[in-house]
Amino acid sequence: MRLLPRSAFGQTVFLIGFLLLINQLVSYVSVALYFIKPTTQQINHLIAKQIKVVFIDVGQNTPVLSDELTRRFSAATGIEVYNEADALQYGLANARYYGYFSEQMSAELDGEAEVRIEQGDAFAFWVKPPQAPDYWVKVPLSGLDETDFSPLTFYLLLIGVLSVGGAWVFARHLNRPLKSLQQAALQVGRGDIPPPLNADKGSTEIISVIRAFNYMAEGIKRLEQDRALLMAGVSHDLRTPLTRIRLASEMMAEQDSWIRDGIVNDIDDMNAIIDQFIDFLRHHKQESLQSVNLNELINELVLAEQVQQRHFITELDPKLPAIMLRKIAIKRVLNNLLENALRYSDGDIEISTGYEKSRKQVYLEVRDHGPGIPEHKMEAMFAPFTQGDEARGSGGSGLGLAIIKKIVDTHQGSISLFNHAHGGLVVRVYLPVKAAV
Repeated sequence: MRLLPRSAFGQTVFLIGFLLLINQLVSYVSVALYFIKPTTQQINHLIAKQIKVVFIDVGQNTPVLSDELTRRFSAATGIEVYNEADALQYGLANARYYGYFSEQMSAELDGEAEVRIEQGDAFAFWVKPPQAPDYWVKVPLSGLDETDFSPLTFYLLLIGVLSVGGAWVFARHLNRPLKSLQQAALQVGRGDIPPPLNADKGSTEIISVIRAFNYMAEGIKRLEQDRALLMAGVSHDLRTPLTRIRLASEMMAEQDSWIRDGIVNDIDDMNAIIDQFIDFLRHHKQESLQSVNLNELINELVLAEQVQQRHFITELDPKLPAIMLRKIAIKRVLNNLLENALRYSDGDIEISTGYEKSRKQVYLEVRDHGPGIPEHKMEAMFAPFTQGDEARGSGGSGLGLAIIKKIVDTHQGSISLFNHAHGGLVVRVYLPVKAAV
């Protein structure tokens, strides 16, 4: 179990709070050693002197106090002397024994003394002196009951709360640029280059990181533009000679039709590969969002694919909610999924949809009855130009799943592959119900 926070914000607050706790403990110890302890020693010393005055004329062997002496001394000083029975009646029974004061008093009176403190309407020290072990001396402390240490406690607590609150505000202000940086990095990961972040606020280290991120984002943006321009130019330059080759092949003699048909098929394959390159480079976020029902889109595509003379088994959730999607992009996802299923299998193709309310996501699932993909190659299938096992054939450019994943990522969804227990590959796509950004 991890006790320490993992975020920089939490660690900063925890560190300041821990240092504050140490400071509070040192403050309490300092007050106890340099204020409370000297005060209690002084009180003990003064009380001991008063007790010595009470018993100054009393012999050690026969300590007897007259009622007259007790009454006169009590009237003059407020200090009262009781025998054991009277002491219990006048408050001794409610007094608590204090070992620390007893040790101090014993040292002051040169003998074993016992000290109890009564805390009622008024504070009073009860002392059993060694000079008269059968008597108890009650020394009232009129000022002690007014001494209240709650202001000190309140002050220390207030300082603690203000310090932790200030640390929280400081850490939040310090980490706010990092939060913006995190959101911007997620946008870059989804293929969307955000505008430059504000690099004028924050610590010098954070400002340096933000400036480096802006420089990196600008470089990625230029790289994407150059790559798109390069591929657009290459595809245009390739299509021109391909068109001339096709026209030339159409003029071939009838006896060379087998050569012509091969050339035309190769040209069609090359055009399909070029289209996949363009699809992979296309920035699908340029398309606006619209409310789309996946069931309707699937029915439309399945109807168009019936010319393949393949059987499609659909199990669509009738309660599937409409969600905000880029319709053309999602249609491209469905097309690629169905094309892969048609290319790599010979049996039926199963298509299902559903809504997981707990995750607030809809899902689309396509299953073929082909040979599947080895488990160790599943993760690599989403990388560009990666193809599955040889058992699934080697046709295509290896960009189909990469294009699908790129589109799904722009919708903040997820895609996964797994082999069905009874054979075939299953592709499952999750899309959030909330609008993608």
